[in-house]
Amino acid sequence: MHPLLIFLQDTTAADSLMAMQEETTSFFDLLVEGGVLMIPITILFMIAMYVIVERWKALNRSHVDPDKFLGTIGSMLKSGKGGASNAMSYCDEFDKPISRIIKAGIRRLGRPIRDIEDAIDNAGKKEIFFLEKRMNWLATIAGVAPLLGFTGTVTGMIEAFMDIQSLQGNVNPSVLAGGIWEALITTAAGLIVGLIAYGFYNFLLGKINRSIFELENASADFLDLLQSPAKKEDN
Repeated sequence: MHPLLIFLQDTTAADSLMAMQEETTSFFDLLVEGGVLMIPITILFMIAMYVIVERWKALNRSHVDPDKFLGTIGSMLKSGKGGASNAMSYCDEFDKPISRIIKAGIRRLGRPIRDIEDAIDNAGKKEIFFLEKRMNWLATIAGVAPLLGFTGTVTGMIEAFMDIQSLQGNVNPSVLAGGIWEALITTAAGLIVGLIAYGFYNFLLGKINRSIFELENASADFLDLLQSPAKKEDN
């Protein structure tokens, strides 16, 4: 290849690399221009991402086929002596919300059905609490992040007007750039973080509500399972 072509290719590659570096630098420059309020907004974004990932994984791990699980539990309980112990061991193997709720009911076998219902209700309340864990963080971030962004807008405009006053009106756009950058960047960042938190809050809340619905149905089916032999005897 001709040396001139090689030189031109190397020059083009170097220019492309410098352009990429300038773009990366300019991105961080934008964050810096946002001012001090970008620090809490960034922290809120990191907290929101942590809650989203942690809750998503926890909800996926908590899922189990309730029909299959209750079918196995019912077979064990009807198998005779040692059925309750085997059923509790089976629940321990799963270690899911539904298994912990059903295990609380199995522990009360032999007592009045009302006592079993109370045990299941109490265990269900605990599991619902853990399913909704940290969801209030997302709700708070969805509301606070945009407010921080709007606060940055106010402080940025105050800074811009203070510059105008200090220069007695003899200003040009470059003089006001700092305040305007802060106003625009913090607002955009706060809105983006708030939208992400609000969107995933509703998405995860939907998954939680579906899980709660499955747990309630499974608990009712378990109670029916315990009373089914008595119904057969009455007939």
